[in-house]
Amino acid sequence: MIRTLNITKSFGDLQVLKGIDLEIKEGEIISIVGASGAGKTTLLQIIGTLMQKDQGKVWIGDTDIDSLREKQMAKFRNQKIGFVFQFHHLLPEFTAFENVCIPGFIAKRSRKEVEARANELLSFLGLEARLEHKPKELSGGEQQRVAVARALVNDPAVILADEPSGNLDSQNKTELHEMFFVLREKFNQTFVIVTHDKELAGMSDRMITMKDGQIIT
Repeated sequence: MIRTLNITKSFGDLQVLKGIDLEIKEGEIISIVGASGAGKTTLLQIIGTLMQKDQGKVWIGDTDIDSLREKQMAKFRNQKIGFVFQFHHLLPEFTAFENVCIPGFIAKRSRKEVEARANELLSFLGLEARLEHKPKELSGGEQQRVAVARALVNDPAVILADEPSGNLDSQNKTELHEMFFVLREKFNQTFVIVTHDKELAGMSDRMITMKDGQIIT
């Protein structure tokens, strides 16, 4: 589902990625671990087409990312990749339901289809009673579940998560971790998760350790 070949990235004189080769199978849940500054988030953003690499290749499914022009890239990202961040980035003026619908509307899917999918996901995640609540009216765990539903609304092949449980208490953290595996079983998405959380890393199908811009295990 994901393949990278010799990915490098520098910021000025600092080389953050030093030739990353990686293969991730469809339906795998992979955790990427390592000390701060190891290059984990940079790699995730390059895989997600949010950041330009200096050299190397990235494929998602059969698509060579370099073959896409800017508008094609934006459309591909919207439809094929879902993002979950440590800070959920929900839009405060919109309800939970509206926040989940937005990527579907951007993809120009029918309102009926998008709203049905948003309802399905929010109910599946236990938020059917919170649809009309705005982010400030939700707990941290509920906000993160809304962010997960938003990431899933376009049925992406790949979910990229950057410290998704970093701001949650222990109960919400455990629930979120378990939810990733339930979602994988139901929707067969591929998950790549950058985390410092040993519990989540240990639950993953495979744990990839980075150090100084390289994969070491």
